[in-house]
Amino acid sequence: MSQEEKAADTAHPAEAQDGEKQQRDEAAEEQPRQEAWAARRDLIAHAPDFVSTLVNRDQYGQAGGTHYGDQHQHFHIGGRAEASLPLSGPIPHTEIEELKVVFRGCQSFDEALESLREDRLVILSGGRETGRRTAALMLLHRSGAERLRSLDPPASFPELADQVDASAGYVLCDLPVSRQRPLSEAQLFSLRERLERAQARLVITVEPSAALGALPSVRWEPPSAEDLLHAHVTPATGESVWPGLLGLTAVKEFLARQHRPEEIRQFALQLVEHHHGVIDEARLAAFGETAAATQVTRWLTEEKPELRDKAFLVSLAVFDKAPYAVTAELADGLFVRLHDIQDPNARPSIPVFGSSREERLRLAHADGYVTAEATEWGPLEGSFCAAFRDERTAPMLLKEVWNLHPSARPAFAEWIRKLADDRRPLVRTRAASAAALLAKADLSSAMAHLVEPWADGRKPHAWLTAANALTMTQLLDVPAVSRILHDWCVGDVESRRWTAIRAYGLLGPVHHVETLAALVDAMHRPPPAEASGVQEDGELSEEARQLADALELLLLAVRNPVLAALTELRRTDRAVRPHALLAFFQACKQTKDDDSDRPPVLAWYARAAAAEDPTAARQLADFWDALLTDRTHNPKALGVLRGWVRGADEDTETESALASLLGALVSTPTNRRRVSHLLGTVRDSGGAVTPAADRLRKRLALD
Repeated sequence: MSQEEKAADTAHPAEAQDGEKQQRDEAAEEQPRQEAWAARRDLIAHAPDFVSTLVNRDQYGQAGGTHYGDQHQHFHIGGRAEASLPLSGPIPHTEIEELKVVFRGCQSFDEALESLREDRLVILSGGRETGRRTAALMLLHRSGAERLRSLDPPASFPELADQVDASAGYVLCDLPVSRQRPLSEAQLFSLRERLERAQARLVITVEPSAALGALPSVRWEPPSAEDLLHAHVTPATGESVWPGLLGLTAVKEFLARQHRPEEIRQFALQLVEHHHGVIDEARLAAFGETAAATQVTRWLTEEKPELRDKAFLVSLAVFDKAPYAVTAELADGLFVRLHDIQDPNARPSIPVFGSSREERLRLAHADGYVTAEATEWGPLEGSFCAAFRDERTAPMLLKEVWNLHPSARPAFAEWIRKLADDRRPLVRTRAASAAALLAKADLSSAMAHLVEPWADGRKPHAWLTAANALTMTQLLDVPAVSRILHDWCVGDVESRRWTAIRAYGLLGPVHHVETLAALVDAMHRPPPAEASGVQEDGELSEEARQLADALELLLLAVRNPVLAALTELRRTDRAVRPHALLAFFQACKQTKDDDSDRPPVLAWYARAAAAEDPTAARQLADFWDALLTDRTHNPKALGVLRGWVRGADEDTETESALASLLGALVSTPTNRRRVSHLLGTVRDSGGAVTPAADRLRKRLALD
């Protein structure tokens, strides 16, 4: 949505909402029905890690890549965290004495100290909660200032000169500098002249986004978390025990994540208590989770960060480990909705080029890294992604927004519903995963605001989002979801049946026995009055295709156990037979296996034959025989075989597997004639039988 459209939405919310709904409906009409196996691939490729782990039975984490951007922990270098700025006046001498004990310098500190000694003035640019105030105090102390005073930001910068009228060290924190409140070189020269006359020194701290232009400043980069923790711990424990403490698992895990300076100081106190036997390592390890929860609360409840940055944090919680550009783009949509609740009479302002990626990641305690992005066209290299350093942050943040800030719910829910209409599979999948995490926090509200509206919608893509959400909710072990799925699967609402059936198919790798039983129950329910299992033209109804889609997912994901069960059901249960045949045919149509470039069913047969697994190989051949003898499936099944034969020209392993499968099929005279005719009609552009087809005819003695 453009900036003008956003402004129009704010000015005419009712019209904008009606127009937006119409656009969503039109976009949904244009989206084709996605194949079940392709939809499963999208879910695994784009969902958070817990889904990839449980659905695909593999751990998908960060796949290599080069880290850059904000890769520093957020620390200060003194004994206290960024304490509340006192009113203008003297800074207690005791505070400086405490800081001296634990202070550690770094390269940016040395650079700033040299500048302060030469010019009596230095501007220190650093992020919030990085220790920039502590650094400013120690700069003044190291430069020889005996008295330190804190200044309030003046109404206008020229007024500052009137406050530095004595020989002292002054610190001015958080000076607002922007395009609306610029700072000129002439003003700095005038201030420096005043400092020289008063024999004073001044350190000014600003945000990294401050519009300084070409004005001299020093970028504050604090020391490492390990150095800071070492500075706090060793005065109380001694240097000799530090290596042992550093090797503790709880300490390693703590240092691997990003924490505020105050949290590092508090953890140091806990570590000292652990060293003295006051607390055990389990309690020490629990400190990290408490610190993460505290950080989330501070983000959402304190005045800073501003609402737009809060929206970015929530968006990152939904798109953790996803491309940064997508996170930031969609965060602005959430900001507009939240702003409309917080201040409905004012138009939201979004600076188009005013956001610093580095500072946003620093604020979020997140890392930026370059990796390959999964797309429908294959992995695309060079995508810059962002991830919270502490993996607990995203679910904590979503839970707190949903449960503890209900005023944000309408805007947040509307935003997630909007994500579900996006054309990008990543965005739609993350809308579903967000709904699942919210359902874990409050099932009834998430169902009412998100899952049920999707499931009751008119478009299959909304049903798919609902199915993905319920799948992930079940993977999170949320009580009552299994009952919801079963009730919907055998219920009377078509869209909810579709949703539950697809969810069962996705859940197959985890609960294939229960899933297959529920799908069989659905096959035995009386068909609705408006539909039947088989239509007049012999084609299966849409609901029957939904059931076949779910069985296809089970077959390809679980394989042998489901194949065995369906083989038996195909022979003994007339209600299951058409669904099983269609599911197997659809599985055969898939062109690429997860482990190779061969069709997955053909690769499955090849592995079974190579492993001398006669049961699985025979069952696969029996299903193929059933397809060839079925009047409905025979022409299309021969078309699939024709495609496999053409593929054998490019892959000798495909040819070998196909020779084995066709050899099992030609055991009957009818199939022998079918296969012989098929191989004789697979021709190249010149009209000659393809080389692979010719070799297969000879290997099978069909001449």
